[in-house]
Amino acid sequence: MSKVRIGIVSPSEIAFRRFMPAISKDERFEYVGVAYPTIDDWNNASSSNLEAEQEKADNFVKEYGGKAFEGYKSIITSSEVDAIYLPLPPALHYKWGKFALENNKHLFLEKPSTTNYKDTSKLVELAKNNDLALHENYMFQYHSQIDVIKKLIKDNVIGETRLIRANFGFPKREANDFRYNKALGGGALLDCGGYPLRLISVILGEDVKVNTAKLIYTDKNIDLYGSVQLSTENQVSQISFGMDNAYKCDIEVWGNRGTITTNRVFTAPTGFEVEILVTKDNQTEVIKVDGDDSFFKSVGRFHECIVDNQAREDEYKQLLLQMKLVDDVRRMGQI
Repeated sequence: MSKVRIGIVSPSEIAFRRFMPAISKDERFEYVGVAYPTIDDWNNASSSNLEAEQEKADNFVKEYGGKAFEGYKSIITSSEVDAIYLPLPPALHYKWGKFALENNKHLFLEKPSTTNYKDTSKLVELAKNNDLALHENYMFQYHSQIDVIKKLIKDNVIGETRLIRANFGFPKREANDFRYNKALGGGALLDCGGYPLRLISVILGEDVKVNTAKLIYTDKNIDLYGSVQLSTENQVSQISFGMDNAYKCDIEVWGNRGTITTNRVFTAPTGFEVEILVTKDNQTEVIKVDGDDSFFKSVGRFHECIVDNQAREDEYKQLLLQMKLVDDVRRMGQI
């Protein structure tokens, strides 16, 4: 197969800092360029904001080559492009993701896929009908530490699992951050809450369901933090998350003979050596996991979805499960 030619919609920080280094290492892809918004793409945008976006796009060209496209539609409809990476705020994923799929482009979406199950299911249906890859970038799940943790659980190293607890939260950011803007798809559930939800489904499987949930909202009707209990027939899990919290990024698996813990489960940087602690019989073993590049592996998974029908179908199912869990948490958490 020839190289997949990929373009970026929006010169965002994550595209510049994380996506480009990863895609540049994968010889199966060819980077074409990045699109900056026009006034039609950003309603009510000031000229200074649009100029800033164009300057960011120019920096992409200086650093990584390719070319700057004027307007999102221009890159999506370009015959030079086979696939689109979409790192826009969540509320814009459906509009531009739909447009990309309608124009027969494989789609690599930043998390979350959309802001609700209905919109995600529409994207999945469109991707299926057009035989296109649709991949959501919860990259942490491809880090090798996840495989180690799953194997420790499967091998009953700490006995029978009684509870899996995962937490992800960070201190409050600047007030103009999109995470605090409801119109852009803000809120803790869609942002940091999606990570532990995905982790639990990766560990417990597709039968996981939401039992109870509680979301705490601000006066701007943005959920700032929350907690959820999930389960399968034989397993129970608890997750907590928040955007105005002390930093936490961990998982604890509690068995009847011991525990498994690690504290960089969602955000281990490229090359960072992870330590997994296994404690039982009053003894702690430290399992060191070599540095990994989860973004690069996520890019690889995207390519797998492009060329392999089964991988594509599996990804569709994972997308739908993730957003069903999100919708269930939102519904229960407001009660």
